[in-house]
Formats: sequence, structure tokens, C-alpha cells
Amino acid sequence: MTETTPAAAPRAATFTTHSPATGEPIAAHRVNGPEEVSAAVVRARAAQAGWAALPASRRRDALLRWKRALAGDLDTVARAIAEETGKPAGDAALEVVLTLEHLGWAARNAGRVLRRRRVGTGLFAVHQRASLVHRPLGVVGVIGPWNYPLYTPMGSIGYALAAGNAVVFKPSELTPGTGVLLAETFDAAVPAHAGLLTTVTGAASTGDALARSGVDKLAFTGSPGTARKVMAVCAETLTPFLAECGGKDAVLVTADADLDAAADAIVWGALSNAGQTCAGVERVYAVREIHAELCERVVRRAESLRPGAEADAPYGPMTLPGQVAVVERHVADALSSGARALLGGPESVRAPFVAPVVLTGVPEDSAAMAEETFGPVVAVNQVADVDEAVERANSSRYALGAAVFCGSGRAGAAIAARLRAGAVSVNSVLGFAAVPALPFGGAQDSGFGRIHGEEGLRAFTSVQSTTVQRFTPPVVLTSFGVPAATRERAIRLAQALHRRR
Repeated sequence: MTETTPAAAPRAATFTTHSPATGEPIAAHRVNGPEEVSAAVVRARAAQAGWAALPASRRRDALLRWKRALAGDLDTVARAIAEETGKPAGDAALEVVLTLEHLGWAARNAGRVLRRRRVGTGLFAVHQRASLVHRPLGVVGVIGPWNYPLYTPMGSIGYALAAGNAVVFKPSELTPGTGVLLAETFDAAVPAHAGLLTTVTGAASTGDALARSGVDKLAFTGSPGTARKVMAVCAETLTPFLAECGGKDAVLVTADADLDAAADAIVWGALSNAGQTCAGVERVYAVREIHAELCERVVRRAESLRPGAEADAPYGPMTLPGQVAVVERHVADALSSGARALLGGPESVRAPFVAPVVLTGVPEDSAAMAEETFGPVVAVNQVADVDEAVERANSSRYALGAAVFCGSGRAGAAIAARLRAGAVSVNSVLGFAAVPALPFGGAQDSGFGRIHGEEGLRAFTSVQSTTVQRFTPPVVLTSFGVPAATRERAIRLAQALHRRR
């Protein structure tokens, strides 16, 4: 008799992440296919039923335990972020802190924002008691980005959980370790709700599987091109879709602005995280009177900054290798179109690092002004007045964030109201990002829908309207038994009342 050796089980497909700064391997992760993604959604749906049945106060307490656990593990989480993105440890730690602010706000405010609310009925429904309530959707799929692999997706994850949903999270294939760690900390902090937050890993095929998995809504952060593809998949099943797709944010500087403060904010907004910020500063419009002086101050601050992998470097490498070529193309195109480089130029690009580049006189139709650069490059263009600055800022097909620097906060707010942007800071940049109560999102190529704040909680719910009849009305108009004459008198009475009011 001949013995046979059982065939070995097929090895699961994996992929390896690498350090953006050195190229050295970090870790191997599974490529989760459609079956695994579907299984995660099934587990999430089972866990969500019990989670949604809890009083809002119990969900709040559970999420606050998770928040405290993340705060206790801040250094560990920040190391994971810094390792996968290449950003300095201090920047990664700040990302964790901002995430904690938002998670705490969502946990503490969901019960108030989403509770059942009585509404007025009007004359013809005075016999009804009317109310509306925001109910959780069920299972929310989240596809996250690599530039802020914790803060950005948690704008959907934390708010969706607080609203009573379960979440299946697909992090970027460049930063899967951060996503895996996030789910592990949740399970450790809230063990009674295992499966409520699951991370699946992989590249585009895993994201496609999540879009097809039957989730009740999909929240996506990434490029407009990818958003269109994912949205097309969601359209096949009418799966609701929320998209945050980046920006080409403008800063407007008036003649009476504090130029030191404006220059400091512009340099930080343009160069922090190597310029890889969806609401980072890419365009500046300064009025003629102060343009030259502002440029001098921007260059003076930027020229001392050098990227690197060292702990004290102001910013790190480009996380996505292919983005280096985009930055190089934008700079070269701007200069060939007549722009001047006040600092840096093509020689600034030394992959994986890009030194600061400050341009001026950049044509509005050049790639550097029309497309998202997503690198440490800023264009400071001169305009005749505030009206021209507003017009140019609004000409972009992106409409995410913006900033205004002005001598008067009130005047700055008036200018902000004219800007076609989802969020605007006056006399600071990205001020809105640290305010959990403010919704965040854009329009056109910046996407649609909102995360954060009350709108962010409601984004992961469906609204149910309810009426309860309190008493039988003298005239029941919703009946075939009502005499025609009675119906006619009711209609004429309503007509008379509405003519007076």
C-alpha cells in the first residue's frame, strides 16, 4: 500500500509595505479577496444589530473607552503612521491627537444629535404627533487614504460607529498596518463587540470587493478618477456613496493683512506632510501692494527647511513614489509657461524627497494651478484686488478648503463667504480641521458629502419620519367617505387662510 501526502493548502496572497524613505520592507499583509471581504461584512452585520440596540449612552461609553485606549497607545500608533508614511514622529503624534478630539466629540454628541425630535404639524395635521429620528444604516464601508491614514478615515469610522453602525475598513495598500492596528485597539478596548470594526487589506481589487459586498454606504477618500470608478460600482446596486477627493486650496492675502502671520501659515500649509494634504495650500493670491513683500517672507521661511528621514526633519519623503513625477511635471510646466522660481525648481526633486519650491507668475491654465500637485510646491501669484483674488480662487474645479488673511476678522469672514469652498479659515490655515463640530467636505472634483460635526453623524444614518394620530379629527380628509361638499369647504378654508398669511 502506498501512502500519499495530503496536498498543502494554497498559500494566501500577500503584499509587502516598504519605507518611503529607505525602500526597506516593513511588513507583509494579506490580500483579502471578495470572499473574505463578504465574510467581514456578514460578521459586521451580526455585530451591528446588538450595537444599534444599545442606548446611546452605552455606545458613548464604549467609544470613549476606545478613545482612552488609543490615547494610552499614542506612541505605538504614531510609530506605525510614521513608519508607513515617512512623516516625522511629531507630525504622526499630532495626527493621533486630532483623531482623539474627533472620536471624543462624536461619541459624546451622537445621542443628542440623532435622538428623536418632535416637529410641528401645521393646521391640517393638528391631530397628528410628528417626529423624526435618525437611524443607523447598518454596515458602512470605508476606503481610506495613505497621507493621513488615521485622522482622515476616522472622520468616517468614528462617526459611523457613534451613529450606531458597524464598519469594514479598507486602508490604503501603502498604510495597511495603521488600519490593522486601529481594529486591534478597538477589539481590545471593546471586546464585547468583536466584529463591529474590521480591517481588510489589499489594493484596488479589495476596494472593489468592498464596494460590491452589500455595505449600506461607502465612504471613500482618494483621487477624483478613482472615486468615479468606485462610484460606478456603487451605482450598480444604488449603494450610497460619500467622496472626499482632494483639493487645490487657495489662500487670499489682502493689503492690510499681517504678512508675517500669513507667510508663516502659507509655508506650513504648503510644506507640512511634504505637501501631501488634501486641504493643504497650493495657490496663493496676494494683492499687488504686498505681493513682493509676502513672497520675500515666504521664501525666507521656506529656504531653511530641508526634508529628510531624520527625527528632526521638518517633513519627510513623498509617500507615494509616483507622486514625485507629478511634482516634477508641474514645476517644469510652470517654468516653461513663464513662471519664475523664487525658491527651488526642477533640482529640488531628489526622490524620494522634494525640497521646497516657491513659484510666482504661474499661468492659471498651467498644470501647477489647475491640477492637484500634492507636493511641497506653492504658487504665489499677484492680483489687482480682492475681487480678482476671489474670482481666481473660485475658478478651480476643486472646492475643498481655503483661507483668507485680512486685517479685520469681520472683513475676512465676508471674503470667506464669497469663496466656493467647503471650509474656510480666516487668519489661519486648516483651522477648521481641529474643530470636531464643523463638517468637512467639498464639491465638484473635491467630492461630495460631509464628515465631522453633526452633518458627519447624520451622514451615516437614514431619516425616518413618524406620525401618531392623537385624536380623530372632525373631518377625516383621508377617507373616501368624506362628502364632496365637506372636502370643498375644507379646501376653501385653507385657501382663505393662506391668502392672509
